[in-house]
Amino acid sequence: MVSPLPPFDPKVASNFLFKHGHVGWLGLEFVSHGENWVELKLPWREDLLGEEDRPILASGPIVSLMDMASGISIWTTMKTFTPVATLDLRVDYQRPARERSAVFGRAECYCITRSAAFVRGIAYDDDIDDPVAHIAGTFMTISKDPRRGKL
Repeated sequence: MVSPLPPFDPKVASNFLFKHGHVGWLGLEFVSHGENWVELKLPWREDLLGEEDRPILASGPIVSLMDMASGISIWTTMKTFTPVATLDLRVDYQRPARERSAVFGRAECYCITRSAAFVRGIAYDDDIDDPVAHIAGTFMTISKDPRRGKL
């Protein structure tokens, strides 16, 4: 008999997730989490600059940070790892990140339906009350493989 999996733990999962693929290359780090939110860190690196003459993180890595934080917030809320697909991720930039500063991404999953999850969040550097960007996202949750009738 197979025992059930323990509830999804974002801190434990980040030990695996952040060592592989794109997010591993970016060097994302786990910071904290709650019942329906997660906070990650994108460290400043010179090879992630948007413009050579300004030591500011480019927008692309910040989008990746927020996409990953969104996915992990969904798994944290659902208490299980299940495939999700980003359908829409709106990023409203308020200002550039500060020079040579890491950017933190905090995402909250505020609604889950039968087939979708909705997330909102904020990217910031030194002060959460002075955000780099706000995000809103819609994700498809995939609970079973339609080809096999199960996940």
